[in-house]
Amino acid sequence: MNQQKLVIDGAQLRQTLEDFSAFGATENQGVTRLALSEEDLQAREYFRSQCEALDMVVTVDDLGIMYSTLEGEDPDRPAIYMGSHLDSVKKGGRFDGVLGVVAGLEVARSFVRNKIKPECSIVLINFTNEEGARFEPSMMTSGIVSGKFDKETMMGVTDTEGVTFADALNKIGYVGSIENRLLSGKAFLELHIEQGPILEAESLQIGAVECVVGMGCYEIEITGESNHAGTTPQNMRKDALTTANLCMSELHQRLSSLNDTLVYTMGRFNVYPNIHTVIPNKVVFSLEARHQNEEILQEVEAIIDEIVKQQKSGCSLTVKKLWSRETVWFDSDLVQTIEKSAQTLNLPYKRMVSGAGHDAQFIATMVPTAMIFVPSAGGKSHDEDEYTTWKECENGVNVLLETVLELSEAK
Repeated sequence: MNQQKLVIDGAQLRQTLEDFSAFGATENQGVTRLALSEEDLQAREYFRSQCEALDMVVTVDDLGIMYSTLEGEDPDRPAIYMGSHLDSVKKGGRFDGVLGVVAGLEVARSFVRNKIKPECSIVLINFTNEEGARFEPSMMTSGIVSGKFDKETMMGVTDTEGVTFADALNKIGYVGSIENRLLSGKAFLELHIEQGPILEAESLQIGAVECVVGMGCYEIEITGESNHAGTTPQNMRKDALTTANLCMSELHQRLSSLNDTLVYTMGRFNVYPNIHTVIPNKVVFSLEARHQNEEILQEVEAIIDEIVKQQKSGCSLTVKKLWSRETVWFDSDLVQTIEKSAQTLNLPYKRMVSGAGHDAQFIATMVPTAMIFVPSAGGKSHDEDEYTTWKECENGVNVLLETVLELSEAK
Protein backbone atom coordinates (compact mmCIF):
# COMPACT_ATOMS: atom_id res chain seq x y z
CA MET A 1 0.00 0.00 0.00
CA ASN A 2 1.09 3.57 -0.71
CA GLN A 3 3.01 4.91 2.30
CA GLN A 4 2.09 8.59 1.84
CA LYS A 5 0.57 10.33 4.82
CA LEU A 6 -2.88 11.77 4.21
CA VAL A 7 -4.86 14.58 5.76
CA ILE A 8 -8.58 15.07 5.59
CA ASP A 9 -10.38 17.96 3.92
CA GLY A 10 -11.25 20.19 6.86
CA ALA A 11 -13.67 22.34 4.88
CA GLN A 12 -15.56 19.29 3.71
CA LEU A 13 -15.68 17.95 7.27
CA ARG A 14 -17.19 21.20 8.52
CA GLN A 15 -19.75 21.35 5.72
CA THR A 16 -20.84 17.77 6.34
CA LEU A 17 -21.26 18.39 10.07
CA GLU A 18 -23.28 21.51 9.31
CA ASP A 19 -25.42 19.53 6.86
CA PHE A 20 -26.20 16.95 9.54
CA SER A 21 -27.02 19.68 12.08
CA ALA A 22 -29.97 20.71 9.90
CA PHE A 23 -31.76 17.43 10.63
CA GLY A 24 -33.64 18.24 13.82
CA ALA A 25 -32.11 21.70 14.29
CA THR A 26 -33.32 23.66 17.32
CA GLU A 27 -33.59 27.43 17.68
CA ASN A 28 -30.42 27.64 19.78
CA GLN A 29 -28.10 25.78 17.38
CA GLY A 30 -28.73 22.43 19.00
CA VAL A 31 -30.32 19.24 17.68
CA THR A 32 -33.31 17.10 18.60
CA ARG A 33 -32.92 13.92 16.55
CA LEU A 34 -34.49 11.09 18.51
CA ALA A 35 -33.87 7.52 17.40
CA LEU A 36 -36.09 6.29 14.54
CA SER A 37 -37.81 9.67 14.21
CA GLU A 38 -38.39 11.49 10.93
CA GLU A 39 -35.28 13.57 11.67
CA ASP A 40 -33.26 10.41 12.25
CA LEU A 41 -34.52 9.03 8.95
CA GLN A 42 -33.43 12.21 7.15
CA ALA A 43 -29.95 11.92 8.67
CA ARG A 44 -29.74 8.25 7.73
CA GLU A 45 -30.73 8.90 4.13
CA TYR A 46 -28.19 11.71 3.84
CA PHE A 47 -25.53 9.48 5.34
CA ARG A 48 -26.41 6.72 2.87
CA SER A 49 -26.20 9.12 -0.08
CA GLN A 50 -22.76 10.37 0.96
CA CYS A 51 -21.45 6.83 1.31
CA GLU A 52 -22.89 5.65 -1.99
CA ALA A 53 -21.30 8.65 -3.70
CA LEU A 54 -17.98 7.00 -2.75
CA ASP A 55 -19.16 3.65 -4.19
CA MET A 56 -19.35 2.24 -0.68
CA VAL A 57 -21.82 -0.61 -0.17
CA VAL A 58 -24.43 0.22 2.49
CA THR A 59 -26.19 -2.59 4.34
CA VAL A 60 -28.53 -2.65 7.34
CA ASP A 61 -28.94 -5.31 10.01
CA ASP A 62 -32.09 -6.42 11.83
CA LEU A 63 -31.62 -3.65 14.43
CA GLY A 64 -31.38 -0.80 11.92
CA ILE A 65 -27.61 -0.50 12.38
CA MET A 66 -26.07 0.82 9.16
CA TYR A 67 -22.79 -0.55 7.77
CA SER A 68 -21.04 1.22 4.90
CA THR A 69 -18.14 -0.72 3.40
CA LEU A 70 -15.14 0.52 1.43
CA GLU A 71 -13.83 -2.74 0.03
CA GLY A 72 -10.17 -3.56 0.54
CA GLU A 73 -7.67 -5.46 -1.57
CA ASP A 74 -8.53 -8.60 0.36
CA PRO A 75 -12.21 -8.50 1.44
CA ASP A 76 -11.74 -11.77 3.33
CA ARG A 77 -9.37 -10.20 5.82
CA PRO A 78 -10.87 -8.91 9.09
CA ALA A 79 -12.19 -5.40 8.52
CA ILE A 80 -11.47 -2.17 10.37
CA TYR A 81 -14.66 -0.61 11.76
CA MET A 82 -15.27 3.04 12.63
CA GLY A 83 -18.35 4.86 13.73
CA SER A 84 -20.75 6.10 16.38
CA HIS A 85 -24.40 7.23 16.23
CA LEU A 86 -26.63 9.81 14.55
CA ASP A 87 -29.42 10.03 17.15
CA SER A 88 -29.42 12.71 19.84
CA VAL A 89 -31.11 13.60 23.11
CA LYS A 90 -33.79 16.30 23.21
CA LYS A 91 -32.16 19.69 22.65
CA GLY A 92 -28.74 18.08 22.44
CA GLY A 93 -25.60 19.25 20.69
CA ARG A 94 -24.37 19.15 17.10
CA PHE A 95 -21.31 17.00 17.74
CA ASP A 96 -22.25 14.18 20.10
CA GLY A 97 -22.29 10.93 18.11
CA VAL A 98 -22.49 12.46 14.66
CA LEU A 99 -18.83 13.54 14.76
CA GLY A 100 -17.78 9.89 14.99
CA VAL A 101 -19.91 8.95 11.97
CA VAL A 102 -18.75 11.90 9.88
CA ALA A 103 -15.16 11.19 10.93
CA GLY A 104 -15.40 7.72 9.42
CA LEU A 105 -16.94 9.21 6.28
CA GLU A 106 -14.02 11.65 5.97
CA VAL A 107 -11.52 8.82 6.38
CA ALA A 108 -13.22 6.95 3.54
CA ARG A 109 -13.28 10.11 1.41
CA SER A 110 -9.54 10.54 1.98
CA PHE A 111 -8.85 7.03 0.72
CA VAL A 112 -11.05 7.47 -2.35
CA ARG A 113 -9.80 10.99 -3.12
CA ASN A 114 -6.19 9.79 -3.07
CA LYS A 115 -7.01 6.58 -5.00
CA ILE A 116 -5.72 4.40 -2.18
CA LYS A 117 -7.25 1.00 -1.61
CA PRO A 118 -6.69 -0.41 1.90
CA GLU A 119 -5.48 -3.97 2.26
CA CYS A 120 -8.55 -4.86 4.36
CA SER A 121 -12.04 -3.45 4.04
CA ILE A 122 -13.00 -0.38 6.05
CA VAL A 123 -16.54 -0.31 7.44
CA LEU A 124 -18.34 2.73 8.80
CA ILE A 125 -21.11 2.08 11.36
CA ASN A 126 -24.13 4.12 12.46
CA PHE A 127 -25.53 2.48 15.60
CA THR A 128 -29.26 2.73 16.25
CA ASN A 129 -30.53 4.34 19.46
CA GLU A 130 -27.29 4.97 21.30
CA GLU A 131 -28.77 7.74 23.41
CA GLY A 132 -31.80 5.91 24.74
CA ALA A 133 -33.61 9.26 24.80
CA ARG A 134 -36.68 7.85 23.07
CA PHE A 135 -36.32 4.13 23.78
CA GLU A 136 -34.53 3.04 26.94
CA PRO A 137 -31.87 1.81 27.60
CA SER A 138 -29.03 3.70 25.97
CA MET A 139 -26.64 1.82 23.70
CA MET A 140 -29.51 -0.52 22.96
CA THR A 141 -28.47 -2.06 19.66
CA SER A 142 -24.76 -2.42 20.37
CA GLY A 143 -25.96 -4.10 23.57
CA ILE A 144 -28.08 -6.55 21.57
CA VAL A 145 -25.29 -7.28 19.09
CA SER A 146 -22.84 -7.98 21.92
CA GLY A 147 -25.30 -10.17 23.82
CA LYS A 148 -25.82 -7.75 26.72
CA PHE A 149 -29.51 -7.16 25.98
CA ASP A 150 -32.24 -9.52 24.81
CA LYS A 151 -33.52 -8.60 21.35
CA GLU A 152 -37.15 -9.61 21.94
CA THR A 153 -37.31 -7.55 25.13
CA MET A 154 -35.75 -4.51 23.49
CA MET A 155 -38.07 -4.70 20.48
CA GLY A 156 -41.00 -4.34 22.84
CA VAL A 157 -39.71 -1.23 24.60
CA THR A 158 -42.06 1.74 24.12
CA ASP A 159 -41.58 5.49 23.95
CA THR A 160 -43.76 8.00 25.81
CA GLU A 161 -46.42 7.71 23.10
CA GLY A 162 -46.62 3.93 23.43
CA VAL A 163 -44.82 3.23 20.14
CA THR A 164 -42.58 0.16 20.32
CA PHE A 165 -39.00 0.14 19.10
CA ALA A 166 -39.95 -2.56 16.58
CA ASP A 167 -42.84 -0.52 15.16
CA ALA A 168 -40.72 2.63 14.88
CA LEU A 169 -37.97 0.68 13.11
CA ASN A 170 -40.47 -0.73 10.64
CA LYS A 171 -42.05 2.67 10.06
CA ILE A 172 -38.83 4.26 8.83
CA GLY A 173 -38.04 1.22 6.67
CA TYR A 174 -34.78 0.27 8.32
CA VAL A 175 -35.25 -3.39 9.20
CA GLY A 176 -32.45 -5.32 7.52
CA SER A 177 -31.00 -8.80 7.86
CA ILE A 178 -29.49 -10.34 10.96
CA GLU A 179 -26.81 -11.71 8.64
CA ASN A 180 -25.45 -8.17 8.25
CA ARG A 181 -24.61 -7.79 11.94
CA LEU A 182 -21.11 -7.06 13.14
CA LEU A 183 -19.60 -10.32 14.39
CA SER A 184 -15.83 -9.85 14.35
CA GLY A 185 -13.16 -7.58 12.97
CA LYS A 186 -9.61 -6.35 13.19
CA ALA A 187 -10.51 -3.21 15.15
CA PHE A 188 -13.31 -0.83 16.07
CA LEU A 189 -12.48 2.86 16.53
CA GLU A 190 -14.89 5.49 17.85
CA LEU A 191 -14.07 9.18 17.71
CA HIS A 192 -16.18 11.20 20.12
CA ILE A 193 -16.28 14.54 21.86
CA GLU A 194 -14.99 14.24 25.42
CA GLN A 195 -18.23 15.45 27.03
CA GLY A 196 -16.08 16.69 29.89
CA PRO A 197 -13.68 19.57 30.67
CA ILE A 198 -10.32 17.81 31.05
CA LEU A 199 -8.75 18.22 27.59
CA GLU A 200 -9.72 21.89 27.39
CA ALA A 201 -8.49 22.58 30.93
CA GLU A 202 -5.12 20.97 30.21
CA SER A 203 -4.76 22.57 26.73
CA LEU A 204 -4.69 19.17 25.03
CA GLN A 205 -6.12 18.20 21.67
CA ILE A 206 -6.48 14.43 21.82
CA GLY A 207 -7.53 11.87 24.40
CA ALA A 208 -6.40 8.28 23.92
CA VAL A 209 -9.16 6.56 25.85
CA GLU A 210 -8.09 3.57 27.92
CA CYS A 211 -11.44 2.51 29.32
CA VAL A 212 -15.07 3.27 30.11
CA VAL A 213 -15.20 3.44 33.88
CA GLY A 214 -17.19 1.13 36.11
CA MET A 215 -20.05 2.46 38.17
CA GLY A 216 -22.60 1.62 40.82
CA CYS A 217 -26.01 3.16 41.44
CA TYR A 218 -27.67 2.99 44.86
CA GLU A 219 -30.99 4.03 46.33
CA ILE A 220 -31.17 5.04 50.00
CA GLU A 221 -34.59 5.03 51.63
CA ILE A 222 -35.21 6.67 55.01
CA THR A 223 -38.47 6.05 56.86
CA GLY A 224 -39.63 8.12 59.84
CA GLU A 225 -43.00 9.28 61.14
CA SER A 226 -45.28 12.06 59.94
CA ASN A 227 -46.76 14.36 62.52
CA HIS A 228 -47.91 17.94 62.99
CA ALA A 229 -45.13 20.45 62.28
CA GLY A 230 -46.33 22.85 64.99
CA THR A 231 -47.11 20.54 67.88
CA THR A 232 -44.35 17.92 67.85
CA PRO A 233 -41.24 18.80 69.93
CA GLN A 234 -37.92 18.52 68.10
CA ASN A 235 -36.59 15.85 70.45
CA MET A 236 -39.65 13.66 69.84
CA ARG A 237 -39.50 13.69 66.04
CA LYS A 238 -38.54 10.97 63.59
CA ASP A 239 -37.86 13.36 60.73
CA ALA A 240 -36.82 11.50 57.59
CA LEU A 241 -35.70 14.66 55.79
CA THR A 242 -33.40 15.83 58.59
CA THR A 243 -31.90 12.35 58.72
CA ALA A 244 -31.42 12.38 54.94
CA ASN A 245 -29.63 15.74 55.12
CA LEU A 246 -27.23 14.42 57.77
CA CYS A 247 -26.67 11.23 55.80
CA MET A 248 -25.95 13.09 52.56
CA SER A 249 -23.54 15.47 54.27
CA GLU A 250 -21.57 12.56 55.73
CA LEU A 251 -21.53 10.78 52.39
CA HIS A 252 -20.16 13.88 50.70
CA GLN A 253 -17.48 14.34 53.34
CA ARG A 254 -16.30 10.73 53.16
CA LEU A 255 -16.51 10.21 49.40
CA SER A 256 -14.88 13.52 48.46
CA SER A 257 -11.75 12.49 50.34
CA LEU A 258 -11.67 8.89 49.12
CA ASN A 259 -9.99 9.35 45.72
CA ASP A 260 -9.15 12.34 43.51
CA THR A 261 -10.63 10.75 40.36
CA LEU A 262 -13.79 9.35 41.92
CA VAL A 263 -16.98 11.08 40.77
CA TYR A 264 -20.28 10.63 42.55
CA THR A 265 -23.72 12.18 42.22
CA MET A 266 -26.78 12.34 44.44
CA GLY A 267 -29.09 13.22 41.60
CA ARG A 268 -32.59 12.06 42.52
CA PHE A 269 -34.33 13.13 45.72
CA ASN A 270 -37.95 12.58 46.76
CA VAL A 271 -39.58 13.59 50.04
CA TYR A 272 -42.99 12.51 51.34
CA PRO A 273 -45.62 13.73 51.94
CA ASN A 274 -43.93 16.97 50.82
CA ILE A 275 -46.26 19.28 52.73
CA HIS A 276 -44.81 22.23 54.63
CA THR A 277 -46.97 21.63 57.74
CA VAL A 278 -46.15 17.92 58.02
CA ILE A 279 -42.97 16.27 59.30
CA PRO A 280 -41.59 14.16 56.41
CA ASN A 281 -42.06 10.44 56.95
CA LYS A 282 -40.03 9.19 54.00
CA VAL A 283 -37.12 10.29 51.83
CA VAL A 284 -35.65 8.37 48.92
CA PHE A 285 -32.48 9.52 47.16
CA SER A 286 -29.98 8.08 44.72
CA LEU A 287 -26.21 7.94 44.78
CA GLU A 288 -24.21 7.04 41.71
CA ALA A 289 -20.42 6.59 41.77
CA ARG A 290 -17.97 6.05 38.88
CA HIS A 291 -14.33 4.97 38.85
CA GLN A 292 -12.10 2.72 36.80
CA ASN A 293 -10.75 0.87 39.85
CA GLU A 294 -13.09 -1.82 41.17
CA GLU A 295 -11.53 -1.56 44.64
CA ILE A 296 -12.49 2.11 44.87
CA LEU A 297 -16.08 1.27 43.95
CA GLN A 298 -16.12 -1.42 46.63
CA GLU A 299 -14.93 1.17 49.16
CA VAL A 300 -17.77 3.47 48.06
CA GLU A 301 -20.28 0.73 48.76
CA ALA A 302 -18.73 0.04 52.16
CA ILE A 303 -18.90 3.74 53.09
CA ILE A 304 -22.57 3.94 52.09
CA ASP A 305 -23.42 0.89 54.21
CA GLU A 306 -21.43 2.22 57.18
CA ILE A 307 -23.00 5.68 57.15
CA VAL A 308 -26.51 4.31 56.77
CA LYS A 309 -26.07 1.87 59.64
CA GLN A 310 -24.66 4.41 62.10
CA GLN A 311 -27.58 6.86 61.95
CA LYS A 312 -29.17 7.34 65.42
CA SER A 313 -32.19 9.43 64.49
CA GLY A 314 -34.85 6.84 65.22
CA CYS A 315 -35.61 6.51 61.53
CA SER A 316 -35.04 3.28 59.62
CA LEU A 317 -32.62 3.36 56.68
CA THR A 318 -32.17 0.85 53.86
CA VAL A 319 -29.80 0.70 50.89
CA LYS A 320 -30.64 -0.94 47.58
CA LYS A 321 -28.07 -1.44 44.82
CA LEU A 322 -30.02 -0.66 41.67
CA TRP A 323 -27.39 -1.67 39.14
CA SER A 324 -23.69 -1.59 38.38
CA ARG A 325 -21.23 -2.13 35.57
CA GLU A 326 -17.59 -3.14 35.53
CA THR A 327 -14.86 -1.05 33.92
CA VAL A 328 -14.38 -1.92 30.24
CA TRP A 329 -10.72 -1.70 29.28
CA PHE A 330 -9.89 -1.01 25.65
CA ASP A 331 -7.27 -2.82 23.59
CA SER A 332 -3.83 -1.65 24.75
CA ASP A 333 -2.23 -2.01 21.30
CA LEU A 334 -4.92 0.17 19.74
CA VAL A 335 -4.54 2.80 22.46
CA GLN A 336 -0.80 2.87 21.74
CA THR A 337 -1.50 3.23 18.01
CA ILE A 338 -3.72 6.24 18.72
CA GLU A 339 -0.95 7.75 20.84
CA LYS A 340 1.52 7.17 18.01
CA SER A 341 -0.86 8.88 15.57
CA ALA A 342 -1.15 11.94 17.83
CA GLN A 343 2.63 12.07 18.11
CA THR A 344 3.03 11.81 14.33
CA LEU A 345 0.70 14.78 13.90
CA ASN A 346 2.37 16.74 16.73
CA LEU A 347 -0.88 17.02 18.65
CA PRO A 348 -0.72 17.26 22.45
CA TYR A 349 -2.56 14.33 24.00
CA LYS A 350 -3.02 12.25 27.12
CA ARG A 351 -4.33 8.85 28.10
CA MET A 352 -7.67 9.22 29.83
CA VAL A 353 -10.83 7.41 30.86
CA SER A 354 -14.42 7.88 29.80
CA GLY A 355 -16.96 8.53 32.52
CA ALA A 356 -19.82 8.32 30.01
CA GLY A 357 -21.02 5.18 28.27
CA HIS A 358 -20.48 4.56 24.55
CA ASP A 359 -21.26 1.84 22.02
CA ALA A 360 -17.53 1.10 22.04
CA GLN A 361 -17.77 -0.43 25.51
CA PHE A 362 -20.08 -3.18 24.24
CA ILE A 363 -18.25 -3.71 20.95
CA ALA A 364 -15.02 -4.11 22.95
CA THR A 365 -16.29 -7.51 24.07
CA MET A 366 -16.33 -8.65 20.42
CA VAL A 367 -13.61 -6.74 18.58
CA PRO A 368 -10.36 -5.02 19.68
CA THR A 369 -11.61 -1.50 20.42
CA ALA A 370 -10.40 1.96 21.39
CA MET A 371 -11.71 5.53 21.43
CA ILE A 372 -10.38 8.96 20.52
CA PHE A 373 -11.59 12.06 22.37
CA VAL A 374 -11.50 15.69 21.24
CA PRO A 375 -12.20 18.66 23.55
CA SER A 376 -15.63 19.87 24.59
CA ALA A 377 -15.86 23.60 25.32
CA GLY A 378 -16.64 24.03 28.99
CA GLY A 379 -17.12 20.30 29.23
CA LYS A 380 -20.70 20.71 27.97
CA SER A 381 -22.63 17.95 26.23
CA HIS A 382 -26.25 16.80 25.90
CA ASP A 383 -26.91 20.52 25.67
CA GLU A 384 -27.48 23.02 22.87
CA ASP A 385 -24.32 24.87 23.97
CA GLU A 386 -22.18 21.80 23.22
CA TYR A 387 -19.23 22.95 21.09
CA THR A 388 -15.96 21.66 19.68
CA THR A 389 -14.04 23.94 17.33
CA TRP A 390 -13.79 22.96 13.70
CA LYS A 391 -10.02 22.71 14.05
CA GLU A 392 -10.37 20.37 17.03
CA CYS A 393 -12.78 18.22 15.02
CA GLU A 394 -10.30 18.19 12.15
CA ASN A 395 -7.46 17.20 14.47
CA GLY A 396 -9.44 14.28 15.83
CA VAL A 397 -10.40 13.00 12.40
CA ASN A 398 -6.78 13.23 11.23
CA VAL A 399 -5.74 11.11 14.22
CA LEU A 400 -8.43 8.61 13.26
CA LEU A 401 -7.19 8.61 9.65
CA GLU A 402 -3.58 8.15 10.73
CA THR A 403 -4.62 5.27 13.00
CA VAL A 404 -6.61 3.56 10.23
CA LEU A 405 -3.67 3.98 7.83
CA GLU A 406 -1.38 2.34 10.38
CA LEU A 407 -3.76 -0.54 10.99
CA SER A 408 -4.60 -1.12 7.33
CA GLU A 409 -0.90 -1.23 6.44
CA ALA A 410 -0.03 -3.65 9.23
CA LYS A 411 0.47 -7.26 8.20
